[in-house]
Amino acid sequence: MKLYGLIGYPLIQSFSKKYFTEKFIQEAITDCLFELFPLEEITEFPPLIQAHSNLRGLAVTIPYKEKVIPFLSALDDEAKAIGAVNCICVYGSTLKGYNTDVRGFEKSFVPLLKKNHSRALVLGTGGASKAVQFVLKKLGIEYLLVSRQRSERTICYEDLDEKYLQTYPVIINCTPVGMVPNDQYAPAIPYEYIGAHNYLYDLIYKPSETKFLQEGKRRGAIVKNGYEMLIIQAEENWRLWNKEQF
Repeated sequence: MKLYGLIGYPLIQSFSKKYFTEKFIQEAITDCLFELFPLEEITEFPPLIQAHSNLRGLAVTIPYKEKVIPFLSALDDEAKAIGAVNCICVYGSTLKGYNTDVRGFEKSFVPLLKKNHSRALVLGTGGASKAVQFVLKKLGIEYLLVSRQRSERTICYEDLDEKYLQTYPVIINCTPVGMVPNDQYAPAIPYEYIGAHNYLYDLIYKPSETKFLQEGKRRGAIVKNGYEMLIIQAEENWRLWNKEQF
């Protein structure tokens, strides 16, 4: 039996297990199994690999998209440039990291772009944010990083005002703020300045309409959640896991 899985912590809400379990049933794939591997510390990763000789691939989520890299044998070019992975292919003793968030985000994000969407605010600086930044650079969209603390690379939420939300009409939430079970929360931006010129994209898929998206929708903004992105990257993971060699 070929084994695939998801590493992260705490994995309370997992899209991947349900998706791949249903995929195996629908496509009559009888020799594959998908499991969750919640790791409290990244140091638990090597023992996990050693304990499962039938492991063929892993998806990676918060908080290990960056932390897992030192444990890998190789990275593909995009993952190396981004500095984060969400997909690991297991080839015997060789572990190679990929970033399929890039393909998932780009294909999901681009169709709703308008001519005025030439600048973006990216909320968060973690592994998912790095994939989003990579895509924005590729698309020629100027962006600012927003974090809880101001730094040389970021502005903080307290800096945001009407001018920022007018000048940077695209707002992308790459943080877990608003995810089930804490769906009563939303990133601390001045929603009163949101309007029809804005495009709010939330990488969160559960709930399907976060408070962040609700606030945008109520004010006429274009909104989209991360569900389509997850589907695209999951299928790309599956394609990579089933390559004969890297």
